[in-house]
Amino acid sequence: MKKSFKVKVLAVASLLTLSGISSFIPSASAEEFKVEVIAKGFQHDFWKAVNKGADEAAKEFGAKINFVGPQNETAIAEQLEQINNAINKGPSAIALAALDTEAAVDALNVAKDKGIPIIGFDSGVPGAPEGSIFATASTDNYAAGANAAEHMLPLIQEKVGKDKVRIGVVSQEANSQSITQRTAGFIEKMVELLEGKDLKVAVLGHDKFKNDVAENDANVVIEVRIPAQVDDAAAKTEASTVLEKADTIAIYGSNEFAAKAIINANEGFSESKLGADKIIAVGFDSGALQQDAIRSGVFAGSITQDPVQIGYQAVKLAVQAAKGESVSDVDTGSKWYDASNIDDEDIQAVLYQ
Repeated sequence: MKKSFKVKVLAVASLLTLSGISSFIPSASAEEFKVEVIAKGFQHDFWKAVNKGADEAAKEFGAKINFVGPQNETAIAEQLEQINNAINKGPSAIALAALDTEAAVDALNVAKDKGIPIIGFDSGVPGAPEGSIFATASTDNYAAGANAAEHMLPLIQEKVGKDKVRIGVVSQEANSQSITQRTAGFIEKMVELLEGKDLKVAVLGHDKFKNDVAENDANVVIEVRIPAQVDDAAAKTEASTVLEKADTIAIYGSNEFAAKAIINANEGFSESKLGADKIIAVGFDSGALQQDAIRSGVFAGSITQDPVQIGYQAVKLAVQAAKGESVSDVDTGSKWYDASNIDDEDIQAVLYQ
């Protein structure tokens, strides 16, 4: 009886498929979907939060994930080995936040040839071979940087338009797409807002961001400081250079590294340079040091990504792509937080230490 019943079920399934209504047949168990998740790092709290989101999606969609990452964000060779190992496992899909797309091109082409869909996350895989990346789950970093500028301007608007003033921008480096976009988004939105007040703005300090307005002709100078190497001491020096200038009224750090540099530089002065009635500091990300600075009033506020949502959406997209469903990029959003809302439930949910 059991064998006869099984044959009948298979026969009905075949008829449904031929009739074009196979969607009524239960799909294969989601447990069959194995997703390799390769982050830019592993020990940083940001990536731990991404991992949490990935785990949540895996549980919801029944996928099995393997979350890995190199020791730090300069370990390109280590990450490349992890990418190759993931491909060799023949997973249902791969989620990747690439440290260096150029180094991974051959691996990406192999995955493409094997029919393994790749989902980018965080900064994604910019410049990847066509067709190798199905979609990306990431913060719109340009919009997030602009968000920082929009929140900073009301805090400094009484100081602009009179004497020439300076706004400092500290950026970790000028190569990473995500950090570059946060920097450019802040600068270009601030220029737009200030020019809307009939002010001339000169952007200087780095060729990638400078404009053609001379410093002597400007009402506002935006000075970009980028350390020669990703080193805490070097970044602290760059931040100090801006903070010690008499005309500086504000400073922005485009990621946790840069915000930390500003905080450490400020601590090097005998009296704090930062505060509501001093230099207005705005950051990005949400490490413990930055959160403490906001609570104490040293920082006016910061922009946070939603790392949990980044991990969640990356795995969700990976499962969808593995099923053959159409997928598209997802903006995982950004939020402004300051002393007034840092303890709100929706903000606490996206902060990490």
